[in-house]
Amino acid sequence: MKTSIEDRIKSAKRYGIQCLKDEAEAILNLTEQLDDNFEKAVKMIHACHGKVIVTGVGKSGNIGAKIAATLASTGTPAFFINPLDVYHGDLGVMTADDVVLALSNSGQTDELLRFIPMVLHMHVPIISMTSNPDSLLAKYSNAHIKVWVDHEACPLNLAPTSSTTAALAMGDALAVALMTVRDFKPKDFAQFHPGGELGRKLLTTAEDVMRTEELPIIPQDMNLGEAIIHVSKGKLGLGVSLEDNQVIGLITDGDIRRAMEKWQAEFFNKTVKDIMTRAPKQVSPQTKISEIQKIMHDNKIHSVLVVDKNNHLMGVVDSYAATLL
Repeated sequence: MKTSIEDRIKSAKRYGIQCLKDEAEAILNLTEQLDDNFEKAVKMIHACHGKVIVTGVGKSGNIGAKIAATLASTGTPAFFINPLDVYHGDLGVMTADDVVLALSNSGQTDELLRFIPMVLHMHVPIISMTSNPDSLLAKYSNAHIKVWVDHEACPLNLAPTSSTTAALAMGDALAVALMTVRDFKPKDFAQFHPGGELGRKLLTTAEDVMRTEELPIIPQDMNLGEAIIHVSKGKLGLGVSLEDNQVIGLITDGDIRRAMEKWQAEFFNKTVKDIMTRAPKQVSPQTKISEIQKIMHDNKIHSVLVVDKNNHLMGVVDSYAATLL
């Protein structure tokens, strides 16, 4: 019996859940397909002195473009070429130092297979990603990564769904493996993403955000009653004691409150040196904000002092400045 549009719409959530389950299963099944060819592909790309040229047609091309972008942003020079454009000048970007990563679900895509002889002629090694290890593309590859799915998530088992998701995940697996082999660090990631929040945190230094004017400097012999006024005017919640312009101690508004509770009436007879921290957390002007945030978090503090190599005070970075990025 034919169902109405309204009934089919009511079942949309169920269809969506089934699609996600099918694609998740397709990805999990890839773990059983990984073999020595995956390691060989990683080794080939890591040893490559040129670029990884990713290629594919149609949906495989769309996935290939994303894989190329992921590789490029994680330390592996890569870009995508449509094999149809190779006949119109794009072949000029390829050199013998490169590696080609070719994507085709069947491994028999005509447009891609016409490109392969050119690659072989230039002695450029080929990594293929297909569902068929007996395909022509696989046979002419130096390493073949099998990406096979039992069925597409498409209810007609026709539209590339599970297969493209699996190929995309395998591309991510390659990129992640290469990151590990290269010992790719957050600071390296930031260099390729300087405009993003992570890039700003990892590239910005203490010198870029520290406060340098009207710093609350208080002598260690100043009585705490007067020190309260200086700390309040400084609007940083702290006061710094110097001797010959070198940092010798620090007090915070928290130190002052605890001293008031402890000494009560005797509080105003005490001086800064009675409560100051004699080894406050200090960083150099070149310390990255990401590291400063970790120092603040680990030590449960809201400010760090910026000093030069001679322990001369240069500025203060507070938690507000450190989180503006």
